[in-house]
Amino acid sequence: MAGNKSYTIVEYFGGDDGYRCGYCKNAIGNFSHGMWSHTMTVQDYQDLIDRGWRRSGKYTFLLCHALKFQPSKSHKKILKKMSKFISGGELPTEQNDGEPMDSVCEEEGPREPSKVCPAEVKCAAITDIQKEVAECPTITEVQKEVVDAAPASSETSREDSVSAPDGRTTATAPKPGVGADPSRPPCRKAKDLRKERRLQKEQMRHADGVSSIPTPTQTNQPKTLEDFISESLPDNSSHCLEVRLVRSNPPSPQFKASFDASYQVYKLYQMAIHKDPPDKPSESQFRRFLCDSPLEAEHSPDGPEVGYGSFHQQYWLDGRIVAVGVIDILPTCVSSVYLYYHPDFASLSLGSYSALREIAFTRQLQKQSPKLSYYYLGFYIHSCPKMRYKGQYRPSDLLCPETYVWVPIERCLPHLENSRYARFNQDPDAGDARALKDVGRALVLYRRAVMPYAAYSRKRKGSSDEAEVQQYGGLVGQDCAERILLYRA
Repeated sequence: MAGNKSYTIVEYFGGDDGYRCGYCKNAIGNFSHGMWSHTMTVQDYQDLIDRGWRRSGKYTFLLCHALKFQPSKSHKKILKKMSKFISGGELPTEQNDGEPMDSVCEEEGPREPSKVCPAEVKCAAITDIQKEVAECPTITEVQKEVVDAAPASSETSREDSVSAPDGRTTATAPKPGVGADPSRPPCRKAKDLRKERRLQKEQMRHADGVSSIPTPTQTNQPKTLEDFISESLPDNSSHCLEVRLVRSNPPSPQFKASFDASYQVYKLYQMAIHKDPPDKPSESQFRRFLCDSPLEAEHSPDGPEVGYGSFHQQYWLDGRIVAVGVIDILPTCVSSVYLYYHPDFASLSLGSYSALREIAFTRQLQKQSPKLSYYYLGFYIHSCPKMRYKGQYRPSDLLCPETYVWVPIERCLPHLENSRYARFNQDPDAGDARALKDVGRALVLYRRAVMPYAAYSRKRKGSSDEAEVQQYGGLVGQDCAERILLYRA
């Protein structure tokens, strides 16, 4: 190896064979281009995910602009639900909204390396890196009914509505009663009453010659995500929720100390949410799936204090782990990998709650490292109803699968409604700016030596793997091909 420079070292496998898609359940609908990464720098991984790659993941990639994010009405409801639980102590009775933060899928996938890891490749971890081309079926009529059917309004009880023959809901006549008291003024909304009282107080202050400094509410400034999260964690509450960040690779002492407790939550989650048999979520599978990572732990003078690499963000409730978010901290983003939680707390919508906390965490890191300003939610499958909640984190973009530029999701959705596959960049002249132009410049690792592919071909005297290396180079792009070492036996 040349000097002390860190290299990404991969083995590439083509992926023309279809296998079962874990999301749309199509038996042969998933086509994968796979690489096994023996070690990887965070910058190389950042560039790869910006070309549609993902360590153990699938489909179209979704990016949220963390700095511009404003929580929606449903997000605020989730944060208030958590606040009510923390302060009051009782779990909500409604069922979870069914949106696990699964950015990766542990289903059938590409094969493992057939050759033994050579001595010159010092493996920190061997992790499956996949680039997947989805051939998911379009959403069915049944799925459309599930997605598009709006729930009955909470303001209309079941007793006050019936279904018409054509499926519409109509109101019935009210039950007999004495009705409203005509001698009393009509009822007014509490919100209007509070606003009126606030205005009256301001008028009284001005009448007394007392000026006041306007509050954010008075100046119509919206509350930030951080404001809502802070309000969801009140003082003097019945429960204590703490979020701890622990490095998973290489494992920190805190990660090791909490490993068994974290694994037990994962096992319960897989059995309850994904219906895994008890023997499937083994400790070795958990390590391989969510603990092992090819990413090196790196620190940079202009990077975040915690450094870059792979982490577990643990949610501790009253001294025990109830949820864990698996994330990667990269030069320009926090990338969500997976979220698992204790099934007893499913009604807290921990998938959405953890995403909101991770967006806030991204904004916190951005104050230390200005270019780290995006939150990657992983892959987005428009035809999968359970995935559509990811599109609610706005503003967000989808990655064009042909030009590898980010396109606002609002411009992408009409194309996804009409086709299983879509080019999001509508400029017909636009192409891949980092397309492979010279495969001879791609770097390979051959017999403990780093060399361009052109030199390797001369040594091999007519190597027969050029088509495979061309395919690999086309998928990673010219820049990555010239930095990443492709192992050759």
